[in-house]
Amino acid sequence: MTDGEQGSGLTTSQGTVGLRAGDADRESVAEQLRVAAGDGRIDLAELEERLDRAYAAKTYGELDVLVADLSYERPSGSRSGADAETLVLKTSLSNIKQNGRWTVPRRITAECRMLSIAIDFTEAVCAHRDVTVEASCGTGTIQLIVPQGWAVRIDGSSTNTAHIRNKATAPADPTLPTLTIVGHPRAGHIKIKQPRRKR
Repeated sequence: MTDGEQGSGLTTSQGTVGLRAGDADRESVAEQLRVAAGDGRIDLAELEERLDRAYAAKTYGELDVLVADLSYERPSGSRSGADAETLVLKTSLSNIKQNGRWTVPRRITAECRMLSIAIDFTEAVCAHRDVTVEASCGTGTIQLIVPQGWAVRIDGSSTNTAHIRNKATAPADPTLPTLTIVGHPRAGHIKIKQPRRKR
């Protein structure tokens, strides 16, 4: 019996399918599902149903079937190709601060479970008119600091929006970037704010 072709990175061998998955594997698949919902490939009802199954999954086989029709790599795979212009911020043992002078890509993925991620755009260089931030947190906090004049919108595919606080409400400049937040906080919070105006 053959394992079949593995060109897509989704097909797993019989031995791997039965291996036990860990928390990081479940979170990785959950993030892929959220991105798919943000792209409009699955609707909110299907997102919730697949997320429930992802967090309850015990093996790689159970996880793989949830993303098999979404053309993503398997849970432990890294992004490349079309996702080359994606900044991935994922906490491990310490908090993350993305600040100072840095170049903003079209897409940012921020993921934390218990720790925190702070993304400060105030000194960053951004050549894009539209930037998407996919933010998910367990009990941790993700904070976004955006410059005056940037527009901020919460994407309709976001979940648990009571835990998303947008205080970046100053008038937007149409010549400056628009930041779209695809937020999925569970017990934690996503906070968006602007720096205080200098007097």
